[in-house]
Amino acid sequence: MGNPPKGMPLVADSFMSNPLVVIAPLDHPLTRSGQISLHKLLQESFIVREMGSGTRNAIERFLEQRGQAMTTTMEMSSNEAIKHAVMAGLGLGIVSLHTLEMEFKLERLAVLDVGGFPILRDWYVVHREGKRFSAAAQAFKEFVLKKGGDLIKLPQSAATGKRKRG
Repeated sequence: MGNPPKGMPLVADSFMSNPLVVIAPLDHPLTRSGQISLHKLLQESFIVREMGSGTRNAIERFLEQRGQAMTTTMEMSSNEAIKHAVMAGLGLGIVSLHTLEMEFKLERLAVLDVGGFPILRDWYVVHREGKRFSAAAQAFKEFVLKKGGDLIKLPQSAATGKRKRG
């Protein structure tokens, strides 16, 4: 889970970071820029997740803390839809870096080098407080907490922190 609910009797253990990055089609003018200021970025239009999604909430908190807002042209209910709309040139998007491996391999999207990005979130294993686990479920939870972050490799462009195409 990306955003465990507050005020409920739950245990939430983080097991991996979930960086949110700004994506653009390869031919977008900003892909040729060095580091892009947030002010310049926000002059663009965005395709965003639906209201209430964890990604949307994280983006809105990030912008609100900086006294900024973005112009949205569309709301989509999946990262795949956002990526396809961005590839079609309908706007920029902000998605989890974990969702971009195929697009990088196929050289279909670029991650923009924007000041303040990536927005860092976490992935959590969440369960009810006091939950009694079967042996298999307990072993699974321990495995995810110990090895989960090692199982998913971030796409290569994330390693340098620079804008890359593929």
